[in-house]
Amino acid sequence: MYLLSNYLLVTFFVLSVYILCYNTTKEMNDLDSDMFILEVTEKMDKTLENLGKRFATVRAGRANPSSLDGVMVEYYGSMTPLKQLATITVPEARQLLIKPFDKSSLGAIEKAILASNLGYNPGNDGETIRIVIPELTEERRRELAKQVKSISEEARVSIRNIRHEAMEDIEKEDLPEDEEKGMEKEVQDLVNQYNKKIDEQLKEKEQELLTV
Repeated sequence: MYLLSNYLLVTFFVLSVYILCYNTTKEMNDLDSDMFILEVTEKMDKTLENLGKRFATVRAGRANPSSLDGVMVEYYGSMTPLKQLATITVPEARQLLIKPFDKSSLGAIEKAILASNLGYNPGNDGETIRIVIPELTEERRRELAKQVKSISEEARVSIRNIRHEAMEDIEKEDLPEDEEKGMEKEVQDLVNQYNKKIDEQLKEKEQELLTV
């Protein structure tokens, strides 16, 4: 009877440890899965963020301060973003007003805008720089629409590359088939979701460009 009791106690202990280890391992796997999907999501978020920034640089005949986001100014020997050197406002629908914090940087700012290939012709009055946005011709609007479509396709390629990399990482883990299929589905759902967001941003930008 004593031996039987000890045997039952030992068996119960072993089973308890096994269950505990199983649950802990499962929780770790679930956590790893969540972290993996989060990392994939963050990569796709960055792609979408970059798409928005690139779309903002494509002007539509209206003044938009973000069109100057990519302008880098040589300031005391260092290349510095224009938006860190000046305030950029929109006094009129087709006009940008740039007021530098340091007036001595006016010449460098003007030079950087001319070198940015944005098609802007800045006017320097010694205090501020004023940019009048020229109206777009119908032909130019259509060219820009093609340009943003090409930019959106690059974003889709980026999403596909993120998907490919994620699928390879899942395959390397040698997971149980049902878990592997589940993670692959989550990744594909993200791909579909972000491609839809790209389409929405493209449609909005095309409408902005083609509206006179």
